Amino acid sequence: MQETILILNGQIINEGTSTNKDILIKNGRIEKIDHNLSHLIANKIIDASGKIILPGIIDDQVHFREPGLTHKGNIHSEAKAAVAGGVTTYMEMPNTVPNALTQELLEDKYKIAANSSLANYSFFMGTSNNNLEEIKKTNRKNVCGVKIFMGSSTGNMLVDDFKILEDVFKNCPTLIATHCEDEETIKNNSKAYLEKYGENMPIHFHSEIRNVDACYKSSSRAVDLAKKHNTRLHILHISTAKELELFKNDIPLSQKRITSEVCVHHLYFDRKDYDTLGTLIKWNPAVKEAYHKETLLKGLLDDKLDIIATDHAPHTWEEKQNNYWKAPSGGPLVQHALNIMLDFYQQGKISLEKIVEKMCHAPAICFQILERGFIKEGYHADLSILDLNTQWKVSKENIHYHCGWSPLESKEFTGKVTHTIVSGHLAYENGAFNLSRMGSRILFDRN
Repeated sequence: MQETILILNGQIINEGTSTNKDILIKNGRIEKIDHNLSHLIANKIIDASGKIILPGIIDDQVHFREPGLTHKGNIHSEAKAAVAGGVTTYMEMPNTVPNALTQELLEDKYKIAANSSLANYSFFMGTSNNNLEEIKKTNRKNVCGVKIFMGSSTGNMLVDDFKILEDVFKNCPTLIATHCEDEETIKNNSKAYLEKYGENMPIHFHSEIRNVDACYKSSSRAVDLAKKHNTRLHILHISTAKELELFKNDIPLSQKRITSEVCVHHLYFDRKDYDTLGTLIKWNPAVKEAYHKETLLKGLLDDKLDIIATDHAPHTWEEKQNNYWKAPSGGPLVQHALNIMLDFYQQGKISLEKIVEKMCHAPAICFQILERGFIKEGYHADLSILDLNTQWKVSKENIHYHCGWSPLESKEFTGKVTHTIVSGHLAYENGAFNLSRMGSRILFDRN
């Protein structure tokens, strides 16, 4: 039986406006948004007085590690963490074990999620040097896109054959999302730094090994290929100021053929943070000098950067304690991404309306998600409710990641998610999860 939920007295942040209205949710969808709905009957009433209501966050880049890497995380644990952070929908990457390089292996992940994911979900089809025929079979109506690693990261899915890249950009039936770092540049830099510093090289040189040139060379190559073949291209985790010149802000997002994403860690951390956090903030692409994060935030505000995401990629604490060369890249962020952005809001650097635009609306527009990403009558009811005044500290006791740690541990935030509604189901309320219903496979409004 579907829940009927009535949310009263909340401040709705949606489509650039802030309004005080009530919301009726019925049969998984938003049935009515209006003033004074308290007379209506519902089996759950939430008094949102003094709180704000946002569309559910859509995170277009996560690594939930299942199948094959479940010692790091799994769909069940990481989806719960996402929901606790107001994320109602995620798109997960193909570098699990086995890699999602066939349609059958891709569908295996959807089956796992159907039984275990509290949040809504979609999974990217993977690319290798020899699976073009499988890529061509990708259903653009129920798969978020095709992922290409144009630079190796965690996993073994580097596509380094230029002819293959050309063929994929030419023949892919749907959106291509790329990890862009030039492998030759990284290999040459790694060799030079290993010879100079040896096994115990300081972690802060990560930003010089995976430097601006490595990022720009690969990103510009992807843009050139997309322009040549009119490919729908989305470049993930932009980390440098220089890359901003590749993107436009003079046309509406819905008309862009080339779009971009920035991750919260590239907005929040910078090179000096390696001194205290070490390999805990080792990501690919690397966290770089403060100039880059400051310029990326400006690029976000002026719409050269389209989406805020996390690249949530948990590893065990023990794995992260290795030296620079052995410690894996990636870290857990999906539970705390909204809090990072609220931190910027508290500092006056970004508005709530802009946060909603970049974390909720823009992913829905960019990926052409069907009837999600907005608070609209008739749309699926994906919402989060926040108390902007609650102060709290990230600790092991309130971290929901399977890996049990966060680079934000001991950080004090102002503002906390109190409720998360996923496809009309109250999945999270004041620290407690309701696992009686799982999330839904999202669909796409693509011709």
